[in-house]
Amino acid sequence: MSTTSTAKKIGPVLATFMVANNMIGSGFFLLPATLARSGAVTVFSWLIGTLLAVALGGAFARLARQYPDLNSPDDYIRPSLGRDMGFLATTLYWLSSWVGNNAIAVAAVGYLVILLPVNETPGVQLVGQVLLIWSMFALNLLGPRNIARFQSFCVVFGLLPVAAILIAGWAYFDPDIYRAGWNVSGQSDAAVAIGSLATVFWAFIGLETGAMVAGVVRNPERNVPIATLGGILLAGVIYMVSSVLMMGIVPVEELATSSAPFALVAGQMFGVWAIPVIAAAAALKATGTLGGWMLVTGESGARAAQRGFLPAIFGRLLKNGAAGPGLLIVVSSMTLIAFITVTDTVGSQFETIINMAVTLVVMAYAAAGLSLMLGNRQHPAGRRERLLGMGALIACGLLVWSTPIDTLMGAAIIALLAWAAYRGFSSRRREAPPAP
Repeated sequence: MSTTSTAKKIGPVLATFMVANNMIGSGFFLLPATLARSGAVTVFSWLIGTLLAVALGGAFARLARQYPDLNSPDDYIRPSLGRDMGFLATTLYWLSSWVGNNAIAVAAVGYLVILLPVNETPGVQLVGQVLLIWSMFALNLLGPRNIARFQSFCVVFGLLPVAAILIAGWAYFDPDIYRAGWNVSGQSDAAVAIGSLATVFWAFIGLETGAMVAGVVRNPERNVPIATLGGILLAGVIYMVSSVLMMGIVPVEELATSSAPFALVAGQMFGVWAIPVIAAAAALKATGTLGGWMLVTGESGARAAQRGFLPAIFGRLLKNGAAGPGLLIVVSSMTLIAFITVTDTVGSQFETIINMAVTLVVMAYAAAGLSLMLGNRQHPAGRRERLLGMGALIACGLLVWSTPIDTLMGAAIIALLAWAAYRGFSSRRREAPPAP
């Protein structure tokens, strides 16, 4: 049972905004540039992606009802699918979080470069990305409370100027510009809409957080589904509207090569003075998101280590609660990924990283859908559970279908190697499921 008192729990409105905020991050600031390489036809990708996210959100909301105190994928995977699948789901979710952190750093540096007296080159982007990663690691060493304060500051001051663009931007929207950039990919509209699903789904990573914090929500049986589905729809509308708006103000050819699309649009709307203002706001919000997700990575790694899924070093915490030793390994790995994925354009590097992160997390989501559909002794699967589980699996199948084959192969190899290492080196005495 949760130890949080009813008076301190949050209602459906706050929970909805919490879920939405967890999804509105780096994708909000850089996805328009990535999608502009295909054209405005990607509005259909947003529509389909939102529906897939709703299907997955429904499954997680049902799991939250069955497991109100869950804090790891292992809590709901192992009872139905066993310890190996519990390990894979937990570990792949953890891997996706810190792989995706690189994409957040890419977005933040793309805007920071505008504020600095340097030329925008792959080398500058790489150095900035590495420096930002290690800076957020240093901040995380100060403890979770300081990270929470920093993230709250970044959210408030980072989103206000961008919100002004979304409100005022429609006065500058040109239907001719939007129509001219409808499809510049050379493929059919349907091929682009389906092929971009994995990319746009980066925007919905975090949809499971409503289920993960069910213990702090009042009347979770009623309010967690509201918060999860409401947060998904809110985030989906905001992402889709911003993408449509920006492709109707700046031609997609210019948008696709920009490392800071919101700043570019602000310059078109208000003049050159607005570019550094929006760039600073976007960089601040993305930096806060990076710090927060690094905290999530450290804590999820510590929980995985406590269950025997990761080496014990990941479970070691500093006196202030920071997962310092484990995060040191994570940021070192993130630095390696930054070197491996560097490309000529920020949008291309961003797309490469998010495709890998989405593929890893979709594997964990598929395990959740299968777990719900099969049920277990404590929670047998009824008709509703089977429908929701099947809906989640179909959503995951479509996302896998839209993912480049080399990315799928890479993710499959990672999963296989992780499972082999777990089977070969894990301590058998730590394989018992956690106490209910």
